[in-house]
Amino acid sequence: MQATLKKMVKFSGMGLHSGAPVRLEIHPAPAGHGIVFRRTDLQPAVDIPALWDHVTPSKLCTLMDDGKGTTLSTVEHVMAALVGTGIHNALVTVDGPEVPILDGSSAPFADGILRAGIEVLDAPLRAIRVLRPVEVREGEAFARLEPADHLQIDFDIDFVDAAIGHQEKRLDMANGAFLRELADSRTFCRQSDVEAMRRNGLALGGTYLNAVVVDGAKVLSPGGLRHRDEAVRHKMLDAMGDLGLAGAPLLARYTGHRAGHAMTNRLLRALFADPTAWEWETCSPALEDRLPGAGVANYIVEQNDWAVA
Repeated sequence: MQATLKKMVKFSGMGLHSGAPVRLEIHPAPAGHGIVFRRTDLQPAVDIPALWDHVTPSKLCTLMDDGKGTTLSTVEHVMAALVGTGIHNALVTVDGPEVPILDGSSAPFADGILRAGIEVLDAPLRAIRVLRPVEVREGEAFARLEPADHLQIDFDIDFVDAAIGHQEKRLDMANGAFLRELADSRTFCRQSDVEAMRRNGLALGGTYLNAVVVDGAKVLSPGGLRHRDEAVRHKMLDAMGDLGLAGAPLLARYTGHRAGHAMTNRLLRALFADPTAWEWETCSPALEDRLPGAGVANYIVEQNDWAVA
């Protein structure tokens, strides 16, 4: 069945790239509403559906566009939290052009959603079943969707910095795996990239407290890593959020090799461009039990208990 929040939940912080203060609220919504972002700082307010065909290519984040010039950036972490907690309907209001970065992960969003409570709606849930492999490539990088009975994510990355290096991880995303394995993993970058972005007026809200910053073999962020493979876990978190823009739960295995936001969006576009590659499926109770948000209603993310895995 479809689900929403029991009550509204608020967040406040700053935009990662703008450095400007921003408030975000996630409101309950009725069945069939889907996830919709609303820019409340504009008059009149502008709504942007959280769908793959409202994404504008961007290297550094997932950038949504209403098709008439209004944008909203860095939606991937809150999208991942919504997918990971099994929320299918919500109105997300933001009083600026960028979602707050908070601690650089999805954990604060997931924690807020779970504390607000999850309400099951009296409406069937449909999923998108991938029927055959679809792949996009760019140089050595690629992203692929293949048939599977539930969402699986397989990711690998390779960085010259010894603090990251080569990392790979595969997860079955059923039954709260997102909360246990990925939600607290923070965005990461190299110190040289931070300096370059700031010269170009970006990353103005970035700090060592809302991102993992590395320099060669050194982790510059206080407290070090939350997981030894935090970087690849965060890339999987990003993929979870970007795949959430399909508009319904995906029954598929996603493989990402050096993939990023733009490539995952290209993959969704390739999938939906081929009507023989997917189909709608009404979820049975057994299928619902294999979705990412199944069984998480009583799971509360305790951010002060994160341990290095």
